[in-house]
Amino acid sequence: MQTQRVDLVILGSGSTAFAAAIRAAELGKTAAMTENRTLGGTCVNRGCLPSKNLIAAAGIIHDAAYPRYPGIEPARLRFNFSELIRQKDEVIAYYRDKKYQSIVGDRISAFEGSARFVDRNAVQVGDVRLEAQRFLVATGSRPFIAPLEGLDDVPFMTSDLLTSQEEMELKERPELLTIVGGGYIALELGQFFSRLGTRVTIVEPSGRILPNYEPDLGATLREILEEEGITILTRSKAAAVRKDGEGISVEVVGDVATTLRSSHVLVATGRVPNTEKLGLDVAGVRTNKQGAVIVDEELKTSAPHVWAAGDVIGSNTDSQMATPVGAQDGGVAALNALSGEHHKVDHRVIPRAIFTDPEVAVVGLTEKQAAERGYGCACRTVKMDQVPRAQAVRNPRGVIKMVAERESRRVLGVSMLGMDAAEVIHEAAMGIRLGAKVEDFVGMFYVYPTMSEALKIVALSFTKDVSKLSCCAE
Repeated sequence: MQTQRVDLVILGSGSTAFAAAIRAAELGKTAAMTENRTLGGTCVNRGCLPSKNLIAAAGIIHDAAYPRYPGIEPARLRFNFSELIRQKDEVIAYYRDKKYQSIVGDRISAFEGSARFVDRNAVQVGDVRLEAQRFLVATGSRPFIAPLEGLDDVPFMTSDLLTSQEEMELKERPELLTIVGGGYIALELGQFFSRLGTRVTIVEPSGRILPNYEPDLGATLREILEEEGITILTRSKAAAVRKDGEGISVEVVGDVATTLRSSHVLVATGRVPNTEKLGLDVAGVRTNKQGAVIVDEELKTSAPHVWAAGDVIGSNTDSQMATPVGAQDGGVAALNALSGEHHKVDHRVIPRAIFTDPEVAVVGLTEKQAAERGYGCACRTVKMDQVPRAQAVRNPRGVIKMVAERESRRVLGVSMLGMDAAEVIHEAAMGIRLGAKVEDFVGMFYVYPTMSEALKIVALSFTKDVSKLSCCAE
């Protein structure tokens, strides 16, 4: 067996791992990453990038068929699903080569295979033994497969269907798709497939889609998706699946008791940390009941020579499973591990987005979360039809809500459903990060007309009836 010694061994090769490896190299150290699938991890290969590529393509097809402007004739664009998948793979291969593969070399190395601790200071990958004094667990997360009777006996998909050059990659468009779950993955992929002509049904056991978001967002988005032809069953649960000729039958119980006949089933019930079969106990690393690695604010685990960052730590330190969080924290973990410094992570303000059309974007606390934390809240909600830009381009769908502390008027959270919400939310995030108050958003000069004005308008609604204001008045 070959043995190699480096300064930092990193289990994983996603955005968190690469951030750590780059930081190690900047410190003049050597780092070795491991990967049991494709270099670059989930985001570039089967998550963020491929999904946004295909969602944008479906948006072009939909907008041509349903133009918002009178005077523009609808057009049914022809498309080749296999060619769409091929171009997606091409884009991902290019990005992976430029942003991941090209970085490997010199002080940074990568090893293919499943990694596991075989000693306190050694990890085995295939026939290679990697030894170091410092380790980082950055193995990310994988789709959670909820228990479902009969699932082992039928073919089903997860979000990994977006992968490239792997067996589970979807190469043909489903005719009838049942999606188990009503979270962000279900909604993004459900709308994507629907816009390509697939008949989509979403089955969500809670009372609404996006149950952890502001209720107005889920309710409004549901109306929009149903107008596009997507069937959404809430307070309903997939109880069993079975083969039905060449298709699959899904038995649904709850408010809507029915049997759905589908050509494909997508299980989108969340994600779980990748900590199985890593031999973490050999190194003295503890995990919680959800399988997430337990860390402190410096990302150190229960083992003094091992750190962890990214999706693999779950919600520890109030973290969220998001690529930018892992990318930032990977650098922090490497710095702490290799320099002896004690930098702490800051997960107070993490903006998130769902790339439906219109987009969902949130940051900070919802009204319910603020109340649970003991804040006296003042909240305002404004529909997008009050935003001049949305009206000007005939896209007034959506809503924005601002949550503020009642006495100080410090903004605690913003939730938005609307055009370009994923771009607008960064200003709200910066405001919350810097302790902005409602009046700070009111007093800000905004370019007119832009979707960012939604922040000013919802802030104005704390003291005025914005429906009675002229386009730029305060």
